[in-house]
Amino acid sequence: MIENINWYPGHMKKTRELIQENLKLVDAVIEVIDARIPLSSRNPVIDEIIKNKKRIVILNKSDMADEIQNKKWCDFFRKGDNLALSMNCVNGEGTKELYRMLGGLQAEKNKGSLRQKPLRMMIVGVPNVGKSSLINRMTGKRSAKTGDRPGVTRGKQWLNLENNMQLLDTPGILWPKFEDPKAGLNLAFCGSIRDEILDTASLALELLTVLSCEYPEMIEARYKVKVLQRPENRLEKETELYDEDGFPISPQLALMNEICRKRGWILAGKKVDYERAGRTILDEFRSGLIGRITLEQI
Repeated sequence: MIENINWYPGHMKKTRELIQENLKLVDAVIEVIDARIPLSSRNPVIDEIIKNKKRIVILNKSDMADEIQNKKWCDFFRKGDNLALSMNCVNGEGTKELYRMLGGLQAEKNKGSLRQKPLRMMIVGVPNVGKSSLINRMTGKRSAKTGDRPGVTRGKQWLNLENNMQLLDTPGILWPKFEDPKAGLNLAFCGSIRDEILDTASLALELLTVLSCEYPEMIEARYKVKVLQRPENRLEKETELYDEDGFPISPQLALMNEICRKRGWILAGKKVDYERAGRTILDEFRSGLIGRITLEQI
């Protein structure tokens, strides 16, 4: 297993300070998380900072997550005084419902007041969960920079919305150390940690290990291969597998080798192109081509 995935650039510390400094200026916080990894994409540091401030949890990229799990996680986050909503910030699904929620908060703020004040909000979340896409959807223009690489947003931006609301954007914030190694892996799977600091082939192998257990039928359908260690036979004795040189290999590595052969990812000398395999498998998972997958389930 890939261990000790840690990434805490200097601007992360500045982001924490930025959130703390500006929290008193807003009425509510919109926390954007990745619907595929609802817990791993929630920064506990943000919990500590925000505390009892009104919060709306947006499960973004819900179109790539298990639909049943989306509903369960929304119910989970609605416990207490929080609001929660599944969204696809790229195509705008869920935007009307979000504005309905925000309208309710704005009406609550101005209840009994002659002078109508704008609802002021702050958007927070770890890198690459889709904060900028949400902002662009809410403003109807490209107000915030977006990209498929984490850490695109820089500094803070106050943005005016058409309904007399104001929005404060902040850069993505990760935490100094992942107490649970699985959280670091899940974030890496979904692209919230730069691939440049990781071994993509090993990361893809870890992902295949997870998906072979939880979503074997999707792996089989996408790559036209047979997953040997399916959930229903995991208690059976593991099949002994060997590579072309006669060395024993894990079922997951055998699976990756078979995917490479099916896709033609073979180098000179009939060597498997693990680098290309790693990049492609991760890209296909992150883009939803393998299927609607939730790595953390209730």
